Amino acid sequence: MKILIAEDEPLMLRTIELKLRKDGYEVIGSPDGRDAMKRIEADKPDMIITDIMLPYSSGLEIVGRVKMSSGSGVPVIVLSSMGQEKTVEEAFSLGADDYITKPFSLSELSIRVKRLTKVIA
Repeated sequence: MKILIAEDEPLMLRTIELKLRKDGYEVIGSPDGRDAMKRIEADKPDMIITDIMLPYSSGLEIVGRVKMSSGSGVPVIVLSSMGQEKTVEEAFSLGADDYITKPFSLSELSIRVKRLTKVIA
């Protein structure tokens, strides 16, 4: 299973990549929204994990585009900072499948990814 991670904080991106690789997933890291959009088109990931606040294109734009593209069933997990409840509501209205509030534990992320992979299997 291929997972794209859109996260602009290099340490956070690297940490998530290492955890998911350890869990057995193929991981594609993307440092900004524009790059993430290109990689989604080129690499066709099975799942997307995106921060809401990204340079060039927001995580909300990623959710909207992925969910509108020909009835895509690709699950999307949104990462958000505390105090972004309205933005999280918007992400769900666009079709996000789950969200995790920063800071979060890698174990929690791993469990949520596994839960969503069962849904698409």
